Amino acid sequence: MTGPLYYRPIPAPLTGRWSLAGGWTRFSQVEILQRGAAPRISDTAPDEVIAALTAPRAPILGLALDRPKLMGIINATPDSFSDGGAYEPGAQAQALIDQGADILDIGGESTRPGAAEMPQDRELARILPVIAAAWGRAPISVDTRKAGVARAALDAGAGMVNDVSGFDFDPALPGLVAETGVPVCLMHAQGLPETMQDDPRYGDVLLDVYDALEARIDRAVQAGIRRDRIVIDPGIGFGKTEAHNLAILRRISLFHALGCPILLGVSRKRFIGTVGGAEVAADRGPGTLALTIEALAQGIQIHRVHDVAMIKQGLRLWAAVNENRAEQE
Repeated sequence: MTGPLYYRPIPAPLTGRWSLAGGWTRFSQVEILQRGAAPRISDTAPDEVIAALTAPRAPILGLALDRPKLMGIINATPDSFSDGGAYEPGAQAQALIDQGADILDIGGESTRPGAAEMPQDRELARILPVIAAAWGRAPISVDTRKAGVARAALDAGAGMVNDVSGFDFDPALPGLVAETGVPVCLMHAQGLPETMQDDPRYGDVLLDVYDALEARIDRAVQAGIRRDRIVIDPGIGFGKTEAHNLAILRRISLFHALGCPILLGVSRKRFIGTVGGAEVAADRGPGTLALTIEALAQGIQIHRVHDVAMIKQGLRLWAAVNENRAEQE
């Protein structure tokens, strides 16, 4: 039994004494995790841990994070795992806005398992017209690993960078984000898309991903990026098996201890189809909604989804039930 202690807030939405990340759920206890030891429950934690867990998260793209936000996915790629070539990207941008998306995430390079790297000029040719079509209608995030693509996208009107490599792919990207002052989402991935699902292994997937994200945050801060501009994503499905994904989702509230907003991208992922019996990606909306609701209960702020209308309806019902329960207390 060696190594650091990790503190996971245990949500208690109606009775908790502390607000979790300044949001809609609360907690009174923490689960203390340590490699090689059984989890234990405590009513206390170090002051700095409680401070990190309770501090309200700064707005991202002008959006307050005291309520969940939906990031609508626009794949300007013909080879996306779930919807490649299924729509005209510019029209899809407007459709997702009409459905209630708070942010649009526009990407031109598929990062599905087995995908090869996309040349920068082709990636730009795919995303710039979509950014132009959506600009001024909703906040825009550009889904890219490349500094050159990110710079052109920001110049065209994007306001955020979503890097699935967590700054592992292009060493020039941290400097660009620091220079422009835009928010950035740093995702965890083990390996590159070409090979990430070949045989992913971890000692303890939850704690290993936590440590890796903490290192990515530290690297970003050292590059000059303000901590309150950093969003983190545990990278469901990126170098992870079904068992790894489920282990992270069961205890995803642990990542609040890093002090940054959390983005979750489970939408239509393969393991949803495996567990839920939906071979076709487009049929995995109900499973996506189930996981989104579970993550909401753990205080996750940003949800990256394909089916905005479906998830929006689920969020409204979830909120209505919880508000009614609160009024009855």
